[in-house]
Amino acid sequence: MWQQIMRVRQRAIWSWEGFVHVWRTEGSLAQWVVANVVFGILAFVLPLSAGERGMLLMGGIIILGVECMNTAIERVVDDIGTERRDAAKQAKDCGSAAVAVTAIGVGVGWVCVLVGLAV
Repeated sequence: MWQQIMRVRQRAIWSWEGFVHVWRTEGSLAQWVVANVVFGILAFVLPLSAGERGMLLMGGIIILGVECMNTAIERVVDDIGTERRDAAKQAKDCGSAAVAVTAIGVGVGWVCVLVGLAV
């Protein structure tokens, strides 16, 4: 049992170190955190159901996770080599697209919820 607790603790430490690395090296993560704070406040101010609120908050957190994965892709690609390669550019562009598509999905969720409030 103690070993399992220590493994969970170690994984939490590694995860935090990864998040801190992305925070320090990628300005876009800070922008997404600010957006999450703003939209999080909005989610609690608006008269939303618990499900709507949960979906919108979860979506914002998922964007942070995808931003971390995008940074991981960039680091691996850069570690392999610094010369310009089509595959390297495509990998980085796909990671960036994953962030954009996720953000669009969350934006669609917000639009649906806000339209539902207006009706």
